[in-house]
Amino acid sequence: MATISRAFCSGAILGMLAPVMLEAQWTPLFNQKNLDGWESAGDGVWSVTSDGVVVGQRDFAKQPEHQAWLYSKKEFEEFDLHVEWWTRFRGNSGVSIRDTSRGRYSFGKEYERNKTPSHIGYEIQISNGYESDEYGSGSIYLFAKAKTGALRMNDWNAFDIESRKNRISVRLNGQLVAEHPGEAGRPLKGPIGFQLHDRNSIIMLRNCRIREIQPR
Repeated sequence: MATISRAFCSGAILGMLAPVMLEAQWTPLFNQKNLDGWESAGDGVWSVTSDGVVVGQRDFAKQPEHQAWLYSKKEFEEFDLHVEWWTRFRGNSGVSIRDTSRGRYSFGKEYERNKTPSHIGYEIQISNGYESDEYGSGSIYLFAKAKTGALRMNDWNAFDIESRKNRISVRLNGQLVAEHPGEAGRPLKGPIGFQLHDRNSIIMLRNCRIREIQPR
């Protein structure tokens, strides 16, 4: 009987843990082959290299203005996001979360400075020494300036972003650099986006994955 009881208890415990284990699974953001599941907003040129790195750049021949973006077709609510990125010296990019406009007002005839993704959802800043910006890499743009000292200049860097209903936190290369509770009235759910800030923008992305947190 004792053996049966122990087996029953072990099974019950595993049953209770199963939902936690399921929600703890990480899922790749990109399939490392193409951009299926993603959509471009603006005139960005996006591609995937033979070793699975996503590359975004601008076409100088088109004289690009303002921003361009790449958005996931899927929307996410509460999640953990891991992104490894590289950008050129003086480069400026960003990771967008909860932007329900999907960058609609960040380029072209509909461009409105106060309706760009950082004004609707939230943008986690990527900057490799971009001169005219007071928000360094890891900042929650417009809300929380990142602590300095964690950036690896001219190298690959990693974000770990936690998005919860009442908290956004950003780790840069393992160091907590910015936190914010979120602004009342802003969306709690939206796509993941990657920015090309201007005509000189280049961004490379690798090992990007997401872990969705399911409501209990």
